[in-house]
Order: sequence, then C-alpha cells, then structure tokens
Amino acid sequence: MRSRAAVRALIAAALLVVASPSPAADLQGQPAPDFALRSLEGQNLRLSEHLGGVVLINFWASWCGPCRQEMPLLDELHVKYKLAGLTVLGVNIDDSTERAAEMAKTLKVSYPVLFDERKDVSRSYAVSAMPFTVLVDREGVVRYVSDGFKPGYEKRYAEQLRELLNDE
Repeated sequence: MRSRAAVRALIAAALLVVASPSPAADLQGQPAPDFALRSLEGQNLRLSEHLGGVVLINFWASWCGPCRQEMPLLDELHVKYKLAGLTVLGVNIDDSTERAAEMAKTLKVSYPVLFDERKDVSRSYAVSAMPFTVLVDREGVVRYVSDGFKPGYEKRYAEQLRELLNDE
C-alpha cells in the first residue's frame, strides 16, 4: 500500500511540474524587454529600433545541437518574410564570441547575430532551454514563446509570423 501512495505522490508531483507554466510563459502578452547588444559586425543593435516590424528573437549557443539544426531554417524565414516586415535577431549566449561567430559563418546565417556574453538579456527573457525563440509583434509585445527545437517547429513559427505580419 505504501508503495502505491508513493507512486501516486510522484505522479502528482510530476504532473504539477509539467502543468506549471515556465517563467518564460509569463512573457507572453507583455512588452518585450528592450536590449542593446553588440553584433557580429561590431555595431550595437537595439530591439526597440525595430518597433513597427515583427521581430523573431532566437537565443542560441554554439554547443547546442538543436540550435545548429534550427538556424538555417530561421534564415529561410528571415529571407522569406524580411520584405513583409520581419527582423530575425540571433542572440548568442556563449561566454566567448569566437565559436559563435564561426558557427554563424559556417551556417551562412544572414540575419544579425548578437552577443549576450554577460547573459543579462537571457535573464530578462527567462531563457530556460536552448534554443529559445520569442516572437514580438509590431507594438513590441511578446506574442509567442518556444523553448527547445524539433523538426517542424519552424512551421509553427511561420504560421505565427504570417498572422503577426498580416495584423496591421
């Protein structure tokens, strides 16, 4: 009997963890925290400079296998929707920029790559997994948050982007 009660307690605890929204879920519907970060090209880019357009912010790291899979797909979205008002910002969280710069060049990423070496921006977005993607609408409000990546997620992003880009 005791073991059944213990198993039930474990299942209940696991369901509670799964059902509890992550801190990142609290971002949805809130103004996107503004930031300024240095880019791969050397200039500083500020999120608020892109108000009026839709922004996809993707937090990634060079050691992250799913990030490597996702980045070329994000680049395709960048190319496809850029003229419609989309900006993609890749925010790298590596401690050192060298490996990140090498990975971005190897993958031929054409969107801006920014460096969050101190992790201040990552903390303000409650980044909990790699990769971590945030969609921000034209008014600067977070509309979609996704952590991790599996093939097919890019279709979700495209669906959300089409909705946000057409919502003028």
